Amino acid sequence: MQHIGLIVYPGFQVLGLAMCATFELTNNALEEPLYSLALLSEHGGMVQTSAGFAVETTAFDQRSFDTLLVMGDNVIRPVSTGMVEFLRQASRNTRRLGSICTGAIALAEAGLLDGRRATTHWCHAASLQRTYPRIKVEEDRIFINDGNIWTAAGMSACVDLALALVEKDLGAEIARRVARQLVVYHRRAGGQSQFSVMLELEPKSDRIQAALTYAKQNLKSELSVEELANAVHLSPRQFSRVFNAETGQSPAKAIERLRVESARLMMESGRHSIDVVATETGFGDRERMRRAFLRAFGQPPQVIQRANRG
Repeated sequence: MQHIGLIVYPGFQVLGLAMCATFELTNNALEEPLYSLALLSEHGGMVQTSAGFAVETTAFDQRSFDTLLVMGDNVIRPVSTGMVEFLRQASRNTRRLGSICTGAIALAEAGLLDGRRATTHWCHAASLQRTYPRIKVEEDRIFINDGNIWTAAGMSACVDLALALVEKDLGAEIARRVARQLVVYHRRAGGQSQFSVMLELEPKSDRIQAALTYAKQNLKSELSVEELANAVHLSPRQFSRVFNAETGQSPAKAIERLRVESARLMMESGRHSIDVVATETGFGDRERMRRAFLRAFGQPPQVIQRANRG
C-alpha cells in the first residue's frame, strides 16, 4: 500500500481535492487497492477550505508516507514554521514530494526546490522566481517532475499531476482507463502550456467560435479568409471585420497562433520529427514554422523540443 498525504491549511483551494478521485478510481481499477489517502494539517482537526466548508484532518506526526503533496491557495500566504519543519523531515524518507499551485512556496521555503525546475500557477510564477532565485521557475508548464519533486500549475492541473503519478506507478494503460472514468483527456503533457489560444481569443459570437473550431480541426488546410468565411456563411469582408472586432487580431494571426500551439503539443508528445509537425499543423515547411515559433516564443522549435525531452 502506498500512503499519500495531502497537506492542507486554512483557506486552501478546494479544487485540489479533485485529485483524490484519480487515486480512488485507480484503486477501483486494480484487483487490490494501491493507494490510501490522508488529509494532513499542522494541528489537525477541522480545516476550512477556500469554498467556506471544512474538512477533517490529521495532525503532522511521525508516520511515513510514500507521497506528500502540498495543496495550493487562491492567494500567497506565509508558510508556517511547523509546515517547513515537517517538509524538511519528510523529505528524508518520502519517495515523492509535490505541490499544487502555490503549494510550491511551501516546498521552496523548506529549501526543497533549490537548484530544481519547478512550476506554479502562472499568476504567481514571477513572484516565486523573485523570492526564491535558486529555483528555475517555468511558468508555462502544467506540471514538472525534477527528481523526486513534482510541482503542478494551479486549479485543474492537480488532476494532470495525479494521473502522471499513477502512470509512473502503474503504466499508461491504467492511467488512460482512469482518465476515461474521470471524463478527461488522458492527461495533458507536463510541458504543455498553461494557456490556450482558444480561451485567450474569447470570441463573443457562435460564428467566430465556429470558425476557430473549424480552423483547429483543419490546420493542414490553407485556411484562407475565404475558406473560413465560407465555413460560417459570411462574406470574406464581413468575416474579417467581425473577427477583428471580437478577437482583437486578424484571422491570419489567430491561425498562426493555433498552428504554433498545435505544433508545440505535437512536439511535447515526443513522437514526431519537426518536419512531420510542420506538415501536420499546416506550416508546410520547417522554416515557416521556425519563424512562427520565434515570433511566439523567441525560440526555434528545436530548443523547445529539447527542453521537453529533458
